[in-house]
Amino acid sequence: MIVEDLARYVVEQRGRPLPDAVVQAAVRCAVDWFGAAVAGGAMEPTRLLAAAVGDEIGHGAARLVPDGRAAPARTAALVNGAAAHAAEVDDIYSPGLYHPGAPTIAAALAAAESRDADGPSFLRALVVGYEVGDRIAEAINPSHYASWHTTGTVGAIGAAAAVAEVLELNAARFAHALASAATMGAGLQQAFRSDAMSKPLHAGHAAEAGLLAARAAADGFTGALDVLEGEAGFGRAMSGAVDWSAVTAGGDDPRITRTTVKPHVGCGHTFAPVDAALDLRQRGIDPDRIRRIRVDSYRVAREVAGIARPSTPFEAKFSIPFCVATAIVYGAVRLAAFDARRLDDPALRGLIERTEIAVDDEHERAFPRLRGARVSVTLDDGRVETADRWTRRGDPDDPLSDVELDAKFRELAGEVVGVVAAQRLGRTLWDLPHLDRVRRLPLAAPVAAT
Repeated sequence: MIVEDLARYVVEQRGRPLPDAVVQAAVRCAVDWFGAAVAGGAMEPTRLLAAAVGDEIGHGAARLVPDGRAAPARTAALVNGAAAHAAEVDDIYSPGLYHPGAPTIAAALAAAESRDADGPSFLRALVVGYEVGDRIAEAINPSHYASWHTTGTVGAIGAAAAVAEVLELNAARFAHALASAATMGAGLQQAFRSDAMSKPLHAGHAAEAGLLAARAAADGFTGALDVLEGEAGFGRAMSGAVDWSAVTAGGDDPRITRTTVKPHVGCGHTFAPVDAALDLRQRGIDPDRIRRIRVDSYRVAREVAGIARPSTPFEAKFSIPFCVATAIVYGAVRLAAFDARRLDDPALRGLIERTEIAVDDEHERAFPRLRGARVSVTLDDGRVETADRWTRRGDPDDPLSDVELDAKFRELAGEVVGVVAAQRLGRTLWDLPHLDRVRRLPLAAPVAAT
């Protein structure tokens, strides 16, 4: 059974030290997750979700991000998982069409705080959760992504793996944790093809479901061990033909080292077009002289992020025309880009109206291994300038440096908790390999609430 093979592999590796490069990759994922969660924790979807479970907050062994309020582990996993996905700045595993960090780290953090674990144990749990989730996500995609949100479905399994590692479950109980999590995964694509708050809820639910599955397995609760490959299992119900042998194949570097860190805000399918647009801007293209913009990319990019005329900040994050126009006019696509006032910016509206999106055969064949795009602008004198991106800034082959990642974290967290509190949290996160208790992470209330 696939879940048994995965569980045995993880438990066999447990006594071996992680290579320094893998530890550093896990630290980077944690820093990036906290930046996303602090920013998202202040946003309306997360605040409403926290209010809905308000009677569960104020007691418990885990904490909410960013303000540090006490909460039971399941509540913390739910709210923090949603927070980490709310701002659309969380990490990506491209081959799996998957945001592993939001659910995996939320669940691992809740478990680690409840167990009073140290930093190294927390980081190992992240490595395990990413490894299991990324492998399954890659195996079932791209067909799974046609209807399902991988972060909500596979995210529950990755979260369960991370918590099972925090709890140090034996192989048998680890396998049952994965099996139960698989049947609780959920998240429909339709939920984020409209201006709704369900998309971050997918990540939160996955974190909570994974944590529950692992905790139940620790007490002997069993799951269907053939849940992934069985005739009525996960693969058959939620994907096409799946080569499950690839899930347990060895010989590769840990998947966590192949994580994409977002340099921009918004749906990741907009990023290659944004990068190409920024390349054009650097050449000195004058936005006022642009008469036509053509974006050639892969089909899923157009389907998921092809909103032609966004009318809300949420829609703008899933609009290649809006993000490309913003990159050309303003030179950056960060949180400020989605201020409601930007939606009525005449300079952006003019470019958006002149933008078309097409599916390019080369980029379609390369997807999902590569997430590329070509942006061509026609100027008022008839000249055409083109920029082609076969990978995105922040992808493993063009990564952000630690300095750039730290700057991203401080920008996101500083806006919510203030510069000093963000710097203090950031220093502690970068030192996670030496942290004796995860509960020592210095969370802080939003500046506006102090």
